[in-house]
Amino acid sequence: MNTRYTLKNGYSFSRIINGGWQLSEGHALKSTIEKQDVLKAFHELVSRGFTTFDCADIYTGVEEFYGVFLKEHLAAGGKREDIQFHTKYVPDRSVLAELKPKDVREAVHRSLRKLGVEQVDMIQFHWWEYDIPGYLEALHELQKLKEEGKISQVSLTNFDTPRTREIVESGISISTMQAQYSLLDRRVENAMQAYCEEQDIALLCYGTLAGGFLTDRWLGQPDPADWDNRSLVKYRIIIDDFGGWEAFQELLNILKEMSGRYGCRIANISTAYILQKEAVGGAIIGTRSSRHVDANGQTLALKLEREDVTKIDSFLARHPGPKGEPFELERAEDGPHIKVMLRNLNEKS
Repeated sequence: MNTRYTLKNGYSFSRIINGGWQLSEGHALKSTIEKQDVLKAFHELVSRGFTTFDCADIYTGVEEFYGVFLKEHLAAGGKREDIQFHTKYVPDRSVLAELKPKDVREAVHRSLRKLGVEQVDMIQFHWWEYDIPGYLEALHELQKLKEEGKISQVSLTNFDTPRTREIVESGISISTMQAQYSLLDRRVENAMQAYCEEQDIALLCYGTLAGGFLTDRWLGQPDPADWDNRSLVKYRIIIDDFGGWEAFQELLNILKEMSGRYGCRIANISTAYILQKEAVGGAIIGTRSSRHVDANGQTLALKLEREDVTKIDSFLARHPGPKGEPFELERAEDGPHIKVMLRNLNEKS
């Protein structure tokens, strides 16, 4: 499997992108993060070719942490162009109705300052509520900032297919779409995947490990009542949408048998399956310590046999998982997903 993905405009990024949500101050519920070990892991990742880092303005402290990492990289003789930073612009739900072009500009310049760069490689834009107008205007302002050299790539995250089509038809050039995509959640396959393939928009997939559920750790385990972080809370709801804990355990057993033959782990199979799908440019995998680095290389070295893909597909056909468009359930005010979301984080930054 290729280690990098190149867009038609020539922009290149790692197929496995280093995630940042797990480093944010609001993510961990019980566990702590050893930041020096994370920095060590980041330098090792770059040395192995995993040079793309995902974050967001609402991931409290992460853009600043990436800025520290970049300073260390430069001090050690590295170059700015060695590394790609993909951040997100996520205006708070509470300010959407009053959002002005100057607010968009201020947010981008704030990210530039925190990262310590003159141009951010990618801005991925999110809008909490479609019923509130303004996302097209905000995106056109981002397009202007791209023309001014402040942004290299303008992208989207968690939009549905109709709004993505509307945005593209308004004249905005979209490079990628970040969306949740895993063995447990295949909503992008309903319409988004085909549209992205048609428009040469690369899918950047988060949640390929379902917050850590699609790993050896949970094989044969009972359904626990307590969780270490918000990812596990979020993806436990997805397991219910998938068919429940028993169906989830059946899937893990299928993946475990395969991983034994390939000499890898369940996590490698889970991400490799998604990376081989149409329109998928990359998968975002969280790295919290140096012990996670080797797994990236194992995943990219993995080529699933057709028979194994068919076996997985046959099982998934009996467990279609959550329905609708990407992030549709998460937007439902009366649903369980939205209770995990923190929608006004910029007011604290």
